[in-house]
Amino acid sequence: MTQQPFSRPGAIDLSALKRPAQPPAGSPAPASGAPASGAGHSAYSVDVTEANFQQVIESSMAAPVLLVFFSRTQMPESGNLADDMVAVSGEFEGRYLVGLVDIDAVPQIAQAMQIQSIPLVVAVVDGRPMPLFQDIVPIEELRTALTQVGQQLTTQGITGRHQPRGVEPVEGEEPEVDPRYAAAQDALGEGDIDRAVAEYQKLVDANPADSEAVAGLAMAKVLQRTQGADLNAARAAAPAAPDDVEAQTLVADLDLLGGHVEDAFTRLINLVARTADADRAKARDHLLALFAAVGNDDERVLAGRRDLASALF
Repeated sequence: MTQQPFSRPGAIDLSALKRPAQPPAGSPAPASGAPASGAGHSAYSVDVTEANFQQVIESSMAAPVLLVFFSRTQMPESGNLADDMVAVSGEFEGRYLVGLVDIDAVPQIAQAMQIQSIPLVVAVVDGRPMPLFQDIVPIEELRTALTQVGQQLTTQGITGRHQPRGVEPVEGEEPEVDPRYAAAQDALGEGDIDRAVAEYQKLVDANPADSEAVAGLAMAKVLQRTQGADLNAARAAAPAAPDDVEAQTLVADLDLLGGHVEDAFTRLINLVARTADADRAKARDHLLALFAAVGNDDERVLAGRRDLASALF
């Protein structure tokens, strides 16, 4: 999966879109929310049209929007990706709204956003787009990617949720947060990483089987370790010290936060293979912590565990 680190580039140019054409007199209007794309739908997905495009983008001011560009006629597999995105986004209960952009039905939107190829998933936050990935990926990798994006956004204080489609928000009502994780998420939103680690640790101590808490704790510890780190300096120092555990694990942490999961794993697996005794144990334990942050059921983690076993034995 070609996943990009999350950032906030320039806003979407809506001026390239023409006003939606009016249907001929006597033509029936499409039912509100009726699917035009052929993709499955959930309470957190919507077919994007010229008429609602700006509204969908504006909803990214409350919580992230994921625009999925696909064509069932030009590339049927991209339609399957759209279906998977709808299914996975529903599991996050409003953390994301999936906007389905069928480029056969609304080519103007693809042109406005200068889409060169499909499939493409673009994350939009505060009206600003950023390509997330641009190839066909297994559904488990989608789950991992959205989990990681959510964690990165949380560290930036972006914790809002979308209302289910068709449900009117109550005036003044705050977005719902799972009460189990509220304290940890609040701490992350406030930039208090140490407190977030402590809160997640309480959850894990109380229920070691809580996979979300385990992953949250592992990721919070990655954030804790990289606080104040100079990315450029760390990357410049690592090649000169290939067996320095501290230097290599720091870059692996930074790779993970940047979305370069396989690079982080490969770096540490190679480090395990080159080192011995205490250094090897430290590199191995660090890698296991990164596995936990990504999710032990993730295909990349499963592959990483196999490679780690080969490096050890």
